Amino acid sequence: MSTTALPEAGSITIYSTTWCGYCRRLKGQLDSAGIPFTEVNIEEAPEAAAYVEQVNGGNQTVPTVVFPDGSAATNPSLADVKARLS
Repeated sequence: MSTTALPEAGSITIYSTTWCGYCRRLKGQLDSAGIPFTEVNIEEAPEAAAYVEQVNGGNQTVPTVVFPDGSAATNPSLADVKARLS
């Protein structure tokens, strides 16, 4: 899968790093809620880091979440993710 491919319906792609506490929290909440996600570590994928910069005004801000419609959100809450997937 390309690191910038759109996620399947009902799932998300989460761009993260290993050290990001907000990323760990959101991934735990997604697991608990049963929301499938694909994780992309921007430290291991330069093209993913470039994509995150593109959607965040030049910043490598994580977690950046991409939805099936192609829209992105930076550090969304679980409620925001659920609402955007419904």
